[in-house]
Amino acid sequence: MKLGFALGTRVVVRYRVEGGFTDALGYLRALDDTTCEVETKRGVSSIALDDIVAAKAVPPPPARR
Repeated sequence: MKLGFALGTRVVVRYRVEGGFTDALGYLRALDDTTCEVETKRGVSSIALDDIVAAKAVPPPPARR
């Protein structure tokens, strides 16, 4: 899948893992021909583009109370 987002965009990426799918929600930090890196609250997730089934830009998180 080709991602058309600028670096720094907040995204949610759904990708295949053994046994099903999972999501990464965070900021797009790196992108090349084979992988992308999404910085989540748990750290940086490196995801193979071939494993991605859906991706979209999402708005900033709500303000803390």
